[in-house]
Amino acid sequence: MTSTSSSDIVIIDETEPCPYLPGETARMPLRMPLGKVTLDQADERLAEGHRRTGEFIYQTNCPSCSACEPIRLDTSEFSFSRNHRRLLSKGDRRFHQRIGPLQADADRVGLFNKHRRLRGLAKRDTDIDVEEYVWGFVRSCFESFEISYWLNDKLTCLGVCDRGRNSLSAVYTFFDPDLKSESLGTYSILKQIEFCEAHSLKHLYLGYYVANSPHMKYKSRFVPNERLIGGKWIRFDEDS
Repeated sequence: MTSTSSSDIVIIDETEPCPYLPGETARMPLRMPLGKVTLDQADERLAEGHRRTGEFIYQTNCPSCSACEPIRLDTSEFSFSRNHRRLLSKGDRRFHQRIGPLQADADRVGLFNKHRRLRGLAKRDTDIDVEEYVWGFVRSCFESFEISYWLNDKLTCLGVCDRGRNSLSAVYTFFDPDLKSESLGTYSILKQIEFCEAHSLKHLYLGYYVANSPHMKYKSRFVPNERLIGGKWIRFDEDS
C-alpha cells in the first residue's frame, strides 16, 4: 500500500476478467479517498500509478500479470513532429475547442456509447445512460474538467481530464468513429500537451499502456515517454 492511499476506504477488491487482454484475470481494487484529493496529492497519486474512475481511485494488482504499465509524457522534453504540427493545424481549422466543467447530457452519453460500440470496446457491456456517465466521470475526487471538440455545433470528441499541481491526467477520451480519418484521438493528446505547456504542467499521464492490446498501441508512439515498471519510471526514446 502506498503512502497516499493509506487512509482510503477499500470499496471493492476482487478479481474480474481483464478488460484489456482476453483470457487474463485482473484485480483493480477500488478505493475511496476520505476527502477531496488536493493538487499536490493528485501529483503523488499519478506518480504512483493510480487512476480515477468516478469518485474512486484504483491501481492494477493482478494475480499473474503485470502487462499494465502507467505511461506519461514529460512535456518539457516532448517535441512536436512535422506530422504532429500538420495534424494540429488541420484540426484547429476544422474543430472548435471548449474547456469547461464536466457535464452529462444526451450528446455526451450518445457519443461515448457510439465510440465504445464501433471500436469494439463494449463486447461484454451494454450502453450506459446519463446516470452511469455521471457516476463514471462527472463525480470526481480530483479537480477535473473536460476538453471537448465541436464540428458545426456537433460534439465530435471529448477528453475527461484530472488536474494536479504539476500534471494532467487523460482519464478517458472518446470520439466519433465515423471521423476516423481525422485522427481525433491523436489530435486530442496533442491538444492536451499544448494545455500542459500553456499551464506549465510537467507531466501528461496517458493511463495504462498494454503492449499486446491494439487499442493501447498508439500511446507508445508519443516519444520520449516514461513507463512505471517495477516501481520505477523508465524512459523509452523509441516506439515499442
